[in-house]
Amino acid sequence: MEAEQVPNVLTEIHRWRDSLSELPPAKTEEEAIDRIAALEELTSACAAAQARETLTFDMLRRNREAEDGVSSKKQGRGLGAEVALARKVSRSRGDALLKFSRTLLMDLPNTYAAMKGGDISEEKARVVAKESDWLPREKKHELDERMADRLPEVGVKRLGSEARALAQKLDQQAAVDHLERCVEERSVSVRPAPGNMAYLTALLPMAQAVAAYANLKKSAQTDIATGEAEGRSQNQIAADILVERLTGQDAAAAVPTEVHLIMQDSSLFGPGEESAWFPGVGPIPAKAARNIIAENEAATFIRRLYTRPEDGQLVRMDSRRREFSGLLRRMVVFRDDVCRSPWCEAPIKHADHAESAASGGETDWDNSSGLCAACNYLKELGGWRHKATADDLEVITPTGHHYKTRTKPLGPPDSKRVSDQEEHVGRERGADRQHGPEPGERHDESLVEATAGPPGNRARAAPLSADPEFSVMIPWRYIRRKSQPATIDIGGSTIGIDIFDADERPMSPTEEQLCAAILEHRGKR
Repeated sequence: MEAEQVPNVLTEIHRWRDSLSELPPAKTEEEAIDRIAALEELTSACAAAQARETLTFDMLRRNREAEDGVSSKKQGRGLGAEVALARKVSRSRGDALLKFSRTLLMDLPNTYAAMKGGDISEEKARVVAKESDWLPREKKHELDERMADRLPEVGVKRLGSEARALAQKLDQQAAVDHLERCVEERSVSVRPAPGNMAYLTALLPMAQAVAAYANLKKSAQTDIATGEAEGRSQNQIAADILVERLTGQDAAAAVPTEVHLIMQDSSLFGPGEESAWFPGVGPIPAKAARNIIAENEAATFIRRLYTRPEDGQLVRMDSRRREFSGLLRRMVVFRDDVCRSPWCEAPIKHADHAESAASGGETDWDNSSGLCAACNYLKELGGWRHKATADDLEVITPTGHHYKTRTKPLGPPDSKRVSDQEEHVGRERGADRQHGPEPGERHDESLVEATAGPPGNRARAAPLSADPEFSVMIPWRYIRRKSQPATIDIGGSTIGIDIFDADERPMSPTEEQLCAAILEHRGKR
């Protein structure tokens, strides 16, 4: 009987979702406000239901693994990642949701009841859980009972302050131990901000953070008082001083920069509009990238990333090595940018096989994935599988659910290069009309081979009978010149350039198919 109830519940949930998505707008102001309030209560009830189902999933999995003889230490591995995929969030967020669900239902019953009834939001419940996280279980229960009446009455910030104060009062020794553990979590991070900016964030002990900030402000005020502001505000000067002190440069604008450009011919030193790319951060306008190169007072290093002109994807590369290293690893990191697992987006730590080498997976471009350490270890657990190509990754979880993510091209197709290739093919066709093969003559596709060519690289096909030799342009084949770094001077700036020459390695199957298709078309005319 229970097995029949689950599909019915899911059907009802989907029906509610469809009904809400198709709900016509309110006709009066009063009705609109009433709907907003009711939907807020529904949102809280949905969050409570998700928390309950998350804990249920946790218990069911652990019970099954216990019956299967899995040790208690290993039970429940990967649960947070499965929750994350179901809720379309990052793995770390999934772990946090799993922990929150356990705390809410097992330690904070009054908070859970208030959220289930729509009296408080999920945000408030998270604040109570966070501020009492370090307390022993019995103290959490006491805090939950004493805060019950305050939950719907105060805002999120006030609720957090009151919960923190009560928690510290309930167990002062645990509070001191908690603060000492927090010191061990000090860290520095960076994340993108609008307008080609970024947030550099330092999590520090309070005294150190206040002292560092006060020193920056004092130094900025000194520059203003001595006339060295040069039109900058106090905040701008403080930001520049921070950069100078952290990097050791004489000026904030003189930081050595490595710009990874999405390399289309029209975008390097020309007026092209394809964005440059800072791996792990995101795109910046091509003009802004050129300004960085031209105006930076320190050395700037440019790396050219070639993409297939027809679809903007990074090139395919193969390797005979067991590990992803060197240029292949670098290109995997460029392609995926952040952890490739659906919705994870943590920094890439490992470039590894989607299908493990032990299972016969190749160390090549199609079987590669840039993953954070946690996601890479996770896929080695029982029941997890990754199926990958250069264009997408599919993750299969122990419950049999499939989650797929596509690889976003670094840039759109290069219309200029595509049109140039079409023009080149057109010229070849014109030449064929004058120097075509004899009627009935067949061409052996096995004669196709790769040879070195001029910069831009050519895969050269063996000539037909009386047909002159011809070339097929494959611009993404290249190898880095070993005599690096080479430097040039542009506008008084010293710029390092990575130079790539023709690649003499055998063509990949994709490239062979490209040449064979052109030969086939030639033979049909």
